[in-house]
Amino acid sequence: MKWRNHLLVATVLSVCTLAACSNDVDSGSAQDLGNLKLEEIEEKAKQEGKINSVGMPDTWANWKDTWEGLGTEYSLKHVDTDMSSAEEIAKFEAEKANASADIGDVGIAYGPIAEQKDLTLAYKTSYWDDIPEWAKDDDGDWVVGYTGTISFLADKNKVAKIPTSWEELLNSNYKVAIGDALAANQAQFAILAAAFANGGDEKNIEPGIEYFAKLAEQGRLLTTDPSVANLEKGEVEIALLWDFNALGYREQIDKDRFDVTIPSDASVVSGYATIINKYAKNPHAAMLTREYILSDKGQDNLAKGYARPIRENAKLSDEAKSLLLDADLYKNANPVKDFSAWEATTAQIPTLWQEKVLIHVK
Repeated sequence: MKWRNHLLVATVLSVCTLAACSNDVDSGSAQDLGNLKLEEIEEKAKQEGKINSVGMPDTWANWKDTWEGLGTEYSLKHVDTDMSSAEEIAKFEAEKANASADIGDVGIAYGPIAEQKDLTLAYKTSYWDDIPEWAKDDDGDWVVGYTGTISFLADKNKVAKIPTSWEELLNSNYKVAIGDALAANQAQFAILAAAFANGGDEKNIEPGIEYFAKLAEQGRLLTTDPSVANLEKGEVEIALLWDFNALGYREQIDKDRFDVTIPSDASVVSGYATIINKYAKNPHAAMLTREYILSDKGQDNLAKGYARPIRENAKLSDEAKSLLLDADLYKNANPVKDFSAWEATTAQIPTLWQEKVLIHVK
């Protein structure tokens, strides 16, 4: 579980591009950053002495343990301002050279947006080869640290035979809670997961829309939020949730009462990526933070927050392993391959949902 010994094997990191580092405030030249060894990054991070994050609060994905670890190992003081992915990028863009944030955690679709706006400091880590191609930018402008996969959370007090596929769910009599598909990212990915299972993809969401229209016509679709409160009150039979939310809710309410599974016919896996602010006042601390997140210790911390680590070869503690679903359940979970297409599709979902699904909700 000690990550430092593993990282020190690296001698030179493939890190910043000249363009990404040129506007850094405190770190010196781009060449200096690009040629730093890990030991030097560690030392400069200690000199900076702090890391300011956005969208990485203690209660999300167990970031608390990561911040404590960075504090213990490197004496980094930490402050976070919680906000959405879109708000994080807007903050980077508005503040620029007056940056108050060094690093953020955004939904994977927002990584390319931040890069296109020229707001990111490109940085690869010593774990670069462990990261799937779909989960990283070629230059390191964004890197996924953990994933979420759409799952079924079933209340065993209400569900006698738990569906394990979208087909079984459609052919059952259970009511399904998806939340607000007009705006909620989780709900929109649930539609995409159903589309995957029925011949669609990020360019063709219609099979997913049609799937939920059938549930609505049967009077089985709930658009209420599948929240902890609603689950605890027994108002939801089956909820469609990111696996880390489902596992966390189950643990919070009653582990024996709920079952969590990944639909066997298809699901969608997405990720959350770190973006380092091009204008970061503490760039070395941000680089070290990304390094730590992808280390065995950092991946273990995320798993303890029910988030599935991006590194399949990360050495996890028995405690962390016990909190995650079996890897075999994810064999038909696929990532979005075309982010531009998915961005266009998500813009269409609200209209399609209103016209083809909500009109049937009873």
